[in-house]
Amino acid sequence: MVPLAGALALFTAPARNARPIALLFNALAALDALALWQHFDIRTAGLQLVERHTWIPAVGAEYLVGIDGLSLLLVLLTSLIIPFAFLAQRMERGFCALMLIMQSALYGTFTAQNFVLWFLFYEMSLIPAFLLIKIWGGENRDRAATKFFLYTFLGSVAMLLGFLGIYLARGSFDFATLAGLGKNGLLSGKLAWLAFAGIFLGLAVKVPLFPFHTWLPDAYESAPTGVAMVLTGLLSKMGVYGFVRLLLPLFPNEIRIIGPWLLALAICSIVFAPLAAWVQSDLKRMVAYLSVNHLGYCMLGLFAVAALPSGAAIDTQAALSGVFMQIFNHGITAAALFYLVGLLEQRRGLRGIGDFGGLMQRTPLLCGWMSVAMFSSLGLPGLNGFIGEFLIFKGSFAIAASFTALAVIGLLVTAIVFMRAMQALFSGPLAENCSAFPDLLPREKVTIIPVTLLMFAIGVAPQFVFNIFNTTVVQMARLFG
Repeated sequence: MVPLAGALALFTAPARNARPIALLFNALAALDALALWQHFDIRTAGLQLVERHTWIPAVGAEYLVGIDGLSLLLVLLTSLIIPFAFLAQRMERGFCALMLIMQSALYGTFTAQNFVLWFLFYEMSLIPAFLLIKIWGGENRDRAATKFFLYTFLGSVAMLLGFLGIYLARGSFDFATLAGLGKNGLLSGKLAWLAFAGIFLGLAVKVPLFPFHTWLPDAYESAPTGVAMVLTGLLSKMGVYGFVRLLLPLFPNEIRIIGPWLLALAICSIVFAPLAAWVQSDLKRMVAYLSVNHLGYCMLGLFAVAALPSGAAIDTQAALSGVFMQIFNHGITAAALFYLVGLLEQRRGLRGIGDFGGLMQRTPLLCGWMSVAMFSSLGLPGLNGFIGEFLIFKGSFAIAASFTALAVIGLLVTAIVFMRAMQALFSGPLAENCSAFPDLLPREKVTIIPVTLLMFAIGVAPQFVFNIFNTTVVQMARLFG
């Protein structure tokens, strides 16, 4: 409710104060998130801090919210990425209001435990994102916004139809109730496969998973810097969260039957996306395709433990821990990369790889911190990106060795893409049009340095993040086993 209150407060204050007011309400929301973390018992599995009220009993809808380790992790990530995005660029009052509405929708999506409530929050994030791209986006924003809306809306319709079929058959929208029924088969026959297909389609578009990713490069390219940071850092996590919270617990039998095909889709995301990034000349599109690659690692870990549950408990726990850590780390790192690409675009007016050169001579601080974000993204030990990817590969290789071995190709190509970009941007003679580039300004240092220091902190001592979701991982490993 705090971000929604902030959106309303923006229209009672002078327009010039829009961003400071939005940041104030972000700070209040962050304090609430930290209070949740403080009151969360890391030794207890299951939902905590549950709030339940009757809402629409005729259709089984309740106001039911609560958090487990995964939900808390994503609430904290939201509280980190949204203010980061606000600091990334100057914003008008309407822009700030839509961002706050989207933040509220994200909090609701990551805490709601009843499908009707969850779906309302899930869809509530779609409209602000569409308007932010369409009104404040760059070139081709109309096409990109329309494509984004159609893909995600049609996916949501398919998911809604799937859940209506479940409700008509089982009479419940409660996640815990449906997960309990899913152990012995939630539905049967063709209805089970139709419901599975609808929910899978809606979530696969949101992640996005190959081949449902084609809306993403256009949307990320056209979106303003702050919006691109939220799209990659948070909205894509709604899809991964949906797989963990909905599809895997509700349809374990169906996932086991088509498990190899699902793993093949994850491998396609991991391998084909960096190959597409390799041939991009636009930095935003390059980072966008690499985002598909990194989310593919999450799907590899999830599909491995759900489709092939014969693995040892320690391997299942390793893969799930890696997925959860990758969700958090990718959100931070990808948002930082889009922010840094935005800084280059602000200075040059362009963002093509060939539009820069020799920047290390002129902007050593910008190049240094951007290198940290790039090394984090390619999984360099000592930075946050390494932890999640290592655990995903460790757990998945023990369960699905052949698929995981193919995924290594994605690691290699990702490294080539980043090395190529760093060489073109930072090395060689200084490009003529870059001779007057300023290095990082004080406000830009305040924005990017804390985030990159967090990458080091997680890479060196990640246990404080693991503690958030360890019990949730153990509980889910038992479910998949």
